Amino acid sequence: MIEAEWWEHDDKAALAEAVAGDIGFIIESALDARAACLLALSGGKTPIAAYEKLAAMKFDWRKVTIVPVDDRLVKVDDPLSNAGMLARIFMPKGARVIPLCGDNPDVATAGNAADARLQDVKWPPDLILLGVGGDGHTASILPGPDAEAALTAPKTRRAIGVTPDPLPKEAPVARVTMTKAAILQARSLMLVLTGDAKRGLVEQAIEDGSGSTLPIGRVLADLEQPIDIHWSPD
Repeated sequence: MIEAEWWEHDDKAALAEAVAGDIGFIIESALDARAACLLALSGGKTPIAAYEKLAAMKFDWRKVTIVPVDDRLVKVDDPLSNAGMLARIFMPKGARVIPLCGDNPDVATAGNAADARLQDVKWPPDLILLGVGGDGHTASILPGPDAEAALTAPKTRRAIGVTPDPLPKEAPVARVTMTKAAILQARSLMLVLTGDAKRGLVEQAIEDGSGSTLPIGRVLADLEQPIDIHWSPD
């Protein structure tokens, strides 16, 4: 049984405020307990306002390491780069941002390089923040020939290269993504989404459990810890 707690917010502004507050609490707790914090954060437009609010909070950011949950095979200064977005927001505060990849055109090599980078990071993350697409994908576990490998990789594998099929129109490039096994190892998990359509999709995925055919459903079905789901209608 998936243990999910829904947090409903009136609008995107309230959503951003709540998400930033929750991540801030996780950072504070990790710094108190271990004098270090590792966050794995997703890209997309929805969480950016929360990240900006979070960056305005006062922590010893030098002790915080941030990695993308997934990224596109582009240079970090490309607008499509999740690492670039996170670096622009958090590095001026003193946080360490580790990119998963560069623009290596070979997706398998890029995936191996991303995995090696994550193997060098002290695991597990204190938080992995996920989003969900209208097609039911999460991270970059998208429909295509590599989706099953990302969902069934062994526990020791933290990242893998994936080539979506078809390539999304808004970002028609291959990617690297954390595997389902890596995602499930996080100390805390958070899912952030907006809109009735995505809410209905996630609710159905939770109801379907292990029988879900969607990537988000297959990830959630194997959770051993509760997940906080933050949602607003727009």
